[in-house]
Amino acid sequence: NHPAYKAISELPLAERAALLRENRELRTKLIDERPVDGFSDWMNYALTRAFELGDDLNYEPEPSTSVAARAEAMNESPWELALDLLASGKGETLLLYPFENYASGSLDDVFEMLTDPHTICGVGDAGAHVGTICDASYPTYLLTHWGRDRTRGERLSLEFLVNKQTRRTAETYGLLDRGLLQSGYKADFNVIDFDRLSVGSPELVRDLPAGGKRLVQRPTGYSHTFVSGVEVSRRGELTGMRPGHLVRGAQPDPR
Repeated sequence: NHPAYKAISELPLAERAALLRENRELRTKLIDERPVDGFSDWMNYALTRAFELGDDLNYEPEPSTSVAARAEAMNESPWELALDLLASGKGETLLLYPFENYASGSLDDVFEMLTDPHTICGVGDAGAHVGTICDASYPTYLLTHWGRDRTRGERLSLEFLVNKQTRRTAETYGLLDRGLLQSGYKADFNVIDFDRLSVGSPELVRDLPAGGKRLVQRPTGYSHTFVSGVEVSRRGELTGMRPGHLVRGAQPDPR
């Protein structure tokens, strides 16, 4: 919403990043001449909970590494540090803002929710915020972070995580014909190289109507994906097969 930024907002991303790094007059306007409004007030707070999202894709960062905390240690404005981070390289650096479930500065609260027997794993808001969050990454993240990579607390077994987002979810919605690798059940499953499994770095694309933007993450480590026993993906590439179909209502248990 800043007038100074609107003036360059239609330039290619790399050009904008270069201007934000090198044009001192522009930087001064953006940092020192911020509009006095609710959004600026919110940003002052948000930078205390915003983190640089580096190549390591750390989604459980220490509070001491927030933009505001780092800026204070460097004796500079959080806005200036945020601008430096976002303008680095070709302008593709992202800031992580844990909007919910991070009041304690860790994912311990999420661990408690995940291990509750009444919790069902899932996230999605029908596409309302595709430009700020990649909902599709959560099934992979559940496996990589909670089953392998977490360092700031307890992890969860791979068996628990797979069951939590397959059979447990299917039972909740009455889809009793799936979620188990047993004879007679729907053969929907992945073959995963767990050591290589990764959610992939977030990437902003503009492929929605009217140039709308969305975040995508391209996972690696899925060797094969089967739907109804038919291979639909092989090493990250679609096979062209489309065996899926519309499901209407609850499905009976084949046993």
